[in-house]
Amino acid sequence: MKRRQKKVMISNEMDLSDAVIVKSGRLKSVVWNDFDRVKKGETYVAICRHCKKRLSGSSASGTSHLRNHLIRCRRRINGNGVAQYFVKGKKKEGRVVELANEKKKDEEQLSVVSVRYEHDDDVVTGVCAGLDQRRSRFDLARMIILHGYPLSMVEDVGFRMFIRNLQPLFDLVAFERVESDCMEIYAKEKHKMFEALDKLPGKISISVDVWSGSDDTDEFLCLAAHYIDETWELKKRVLNFFVVDPSHTGEMLAEVVITCLMEWDIDRKLFSMASSHSPPFGENVANKIRDRLSQNKFLYCNGQLFDVSCGVNVINQMAQDSLQTCCDTINLVRESIRYVKSLESIQERFNQWTVEAEAESERNLCIDDPVRWDTTCTMLEIALEQKSAFSLMNERDPDSVLCPSDLEWERLETIVEFLKVFVDVTNAFAKNSCLPADIYFPEICDLHLRLIEWCKNPDEFISSLAVNMRKKFDDFWDKNNLVLAIATILDPRFKMKLVEYYYPLFYDTSASEFIEDVVECIKALYDEHSVGSLLASSDQALDWRNHHHGSNGVRHGKELDDRFIEFDRYINNTTTTTPGQDSKSDLQKYLEEPLFPRNSDFDILNWWKVHTPKYPILSMMARNVLAVPMSNVSTEEDAFETCQRRQVSETWRSLRPSTVQALMCAQDWIQSELESS
Repeated sequence: MKRRQKKVMISNEMDLSDAVIVKSGRLKSVVWNDFDRVKKGETYVAICRHCKKRLSGSSASGTSHLRNHLIRCRRRINGNGVAQYFVKGKKKEGRVVELANEKKKDEEQLSVVSVRYEHDDDVVTGVCAGLDQRRSRFDLARMIILHGYPLSMVEDVGFRMFIRNLQPLFDLVAFERVESDCMEIYAKEKHKMFEALDKLPGKISISVDVWSGSDDTDEFLCLAAHYIDETWELKKRVLNFFVVDPSHTGEMLAEVVITCLMEWDIDRKLFSMASSHSPPFGENVANKIRDRLSQNKFLYCNGQLFDVSCGVNVINQMAQDSLQTCCDTINLVRESIRYVKSLESIQERFNQWTVEAEAESERNLCIDDPVRWDTTCTMLEIALEQKSAFSLMNERDPDSVLCPSDLEWERLETIVEFLKVFVDVTNAFAKNSCLPADIYFPEICDLHLRLIEWCKNPDEFISSLAVNMRKKFDDFWDKNNLVLAIATILDPRFKMKLVEYYYPLFYDTSASEFIEDVVECIKALYDEHSVGSLLASSDQALDWRNHHHGSNGVRHGKELDDRFIEFDRYINNTTTTTPGQDSKSDLQKYLEEPLFPRNSDFDILNWWKVHTPKYPILSMMARNVLAVPMSNVSTEEDAFETCQRRQVSETWRSLRPSTVQALMCAQDWIQSELESS
């Protein structure tokens, strides 16, 4: 053993100043990836690239001692971050034995080395997993997409040092390479998304949201699909994210959206479209899209249910109107709180005044965040609890800022009452980015009743504010009440009863007319789904005949649909049943059955999933209606922002538009996949 060590070890004191590196095609072993072979006179030396240790590089010495060194080299093990998997074996003496030779797989992979560590108690087998360059590159690109990191980070000095120390064998990539990898990931994920949309059993609703770019000069349209899949799960997926050309007219913008829908092959599958109608996507754009799709008879009820708007958006507008009408008073409260919190001595005196005025509160005074109106509501609510202490401060502290008057405090109290209702409704709508449409009707109806009550306030200041807010609400209600009502009718806990309860409170003696409008609309929608069901059955029968008997000149596909669509409507409207047969439709049976008990953990999608065999046509309708997006906010934080227009991050908005779209869409798809896994 001593003789072998003498043979393969070279003194580290040997002068190699004039040594030359030997490169030879004869060095076939993969160990030379970790060693430099140098020649000093007639002596060959192998220098470890990791720890700089010198060993014999003579061909007569072989490579076993080099492999053994790599197994024990701490710097190599730590640097490569090699994962090892250990298996216990029989007891052996403490030495290292090579089990398998290395084999180079391809240019981008390291070989897998299998070694056995024989210790006093156990034999431990370790497998060193190879580095897959391509896989590591795509892991890096996927990480950048998922977390919104800048693509240029791959060229940052700190990042390159980190990767080099973590895994020296990883080939560092440049900006162009990682951008290309991100585009490839986007293409693969897009193909998966296309297949998922293609096999959906129901219709798709879309939402259009306007995003801001840098300094609000650039605008992006985010087109997202909302649907209930074959497992009865409600999903939202971003489809397109593109820059809006400022020169585009409403008609041109509508054409761009329709082109996107056609590229995804979902223009025939649309049920509704939700938008905030904020520029550049105004109401005329939505109308043009609806008219275009209605011409091709793609929409139910002639597009009557197609154009819907965001419920959170109208609440946000009413909240900001409330704050704007008394902004001066709110500023007085804000400055008073800032004065109290400016010095500890002032805070102590104020605490004494709260005790004296019996205005103690469990919550501490706070300053609001000017970009989130719900924090302004909280600030005012806490200040109102201690308003009498502020009055004492005004009387006894000559340096204090002016506080609101008694009338201003009284009006603020009413404003806070408004805001608290808005906060509660918004929280109900923003608790999840994907909510079935049935949850909106009760909340919206309750808000409707509150507005009617607020308009009767004897204070003209408050009543005029309520009237202005109600105008905005009425615009939203007139456009969306049919969809909201049908969605709640499809909730087995309410059916027609909730509509019949609320409408008389809204419309008084005219309520029956509005209820009849809802009934006629849901019947028409059901009838069209019945026809669609007959057509689907015809398609299945045609597919069977073509499969078993060949075409033989028989009309196919859309031609057959066009030929028999009116005939199917005729059959649906004129078919009668003989005495003793059940002539009731799914809709009639459903509405006549008792209401389902209300409980906190009720899952309407699961209910329809279970009852699909019982109500096959109505469940198809429920699948389409319940997926209508009545709110397009993604998070609770977005819902309360004074400027609801979301912004593209600084790290991405300077990229090419095609790259921005790829990153935004791929990020949504990857995040959704992780959340559902």
